[in-house]
Amino acid sequence: MNAFFETVLSLLKESGFYNIIQTFLDGGWRTVLMIVVSLVLMYLAIVRKFEPLLLLPIAFGMLLANLPLAGLSSADEGGLLYYLYQGVKLKIYPPLIFLGIGVMTDFGPLIANPKSLLLGAAAQIGIFITFIGANLLGFTMAESGAIGIIGGADGPTAIFTAQALASHLTPSIAVAAYSYMALVPVIQPPIMRLLTTKKERAVRMTQLREVSRKEKILFPIIVTILVSLLLPSAATLVGMLMLGNLLRESGVVDRLAKTAQNELMNIVTILLGISVGSTASAENFLNLQTLKILVLGMFAFAMGTATGVLFGKLMCLITKGKVNPLIGAAGVSAVPMAARIAQKVGREEDPDNYLLMHAMGPNVAGVIGSAVASGILIAMLG
Repeated sequence: MNAFFETVLSLLKESGFYNIIQTFLDGGWRTVLMIVVSLVLMYLAIVRKFEPLLLLPIAFGMLLANLPLAGLSSADEGGLLYYLYQGVKLKIYPPLIFLGIGVMTDFGPLIANPKSLLLGAAAQIGIFITFIGANLLGFTMAESGAIGIIGGADGPTAIFTAQALASHLTPSIAVAAYSYMALVPVIQPPIMRLLTTKKERAVRMTQLREVSRKEKILFPIIVTILVSLLLPSAATLVGMLMLGNLLRESGVVDRLAKTAQNELMNIVTILLGISVGSTASAENFLNLQTLKILVLGMFAFAMGTATGVLFGKLMCLITKGKVNPLIGAAGVSAVPMAARIAQKVGREEDPDNYLLMHAMGPNVAGVIGSAVASGILIAMLG
């Protein structure tokens, strides 16, 4: 009987519960708090539907990483998540996500209205303003660049840049980026209304011209060549984005396009999410730096929205009222949510005003813009 109780006691001492109790005052409470944080993120993903495709695997990866004695954080060599994390460490997953995004993206509105590329570029100014702000708050140049990219509102780009410049900040930056992307409908409208007048929000834009198949095929090829020659450090993300788009527009590789858009995209999304989550151990995540990153991420996103709208106002002025400034907010790259928000805010003033296709131009330009901004930061600071 004594042997039985000794065996049970031995098993209990080897359990995670015993470990938490024993270490609670010496840091075990941090582990408990991280488990609670992961459960909250799961709630937001499942119940509130905040970017569930990636936030849910990130949250579950965070849960696994903080289970005592499980050996499932990205730092536990030999564990499953240690090996899955190599795809993040070696910057493999984000470009593959971009491949899938390229297949799902229609660059027609951008080709039909090339001026919308300027709006997509303007929305990236928030990245560089936040870069300066983060540096003034004590972050290194490389860390500031990794934090600033949150303003591009593009999760894979944020992870790719963070891993290249400041890998220790990847979990905080990933959670901030995807959280704020999910909060686009909450963050953007007040900024858009504040910076525009009722008259500007009611501006109707002329119908876009029809884009030919030849233009759609040439576009990804030309963009890849130009961007890669001008900024080689952006070639990985932009190249994979444009390859995906070429698969879509060529019309001769439907099987590859469907695979990239569906099976491959889904598999890589799971691997990327759980791998990023596995880096969010209590030691890496629960610190003052994380709080600063969350605040700076919000600032970056707000500034990206504001600079896009302000440039839209400038274009409205130059074109004598032919551009609705609201579409500038779509330049932050959260496709297609930001474009839908521009449409929604515009229809509040004029229910018959349809801005969605016009907003899609800056929106897809923002995807290219965020990748280019990432390339600039990596070239400068990497």
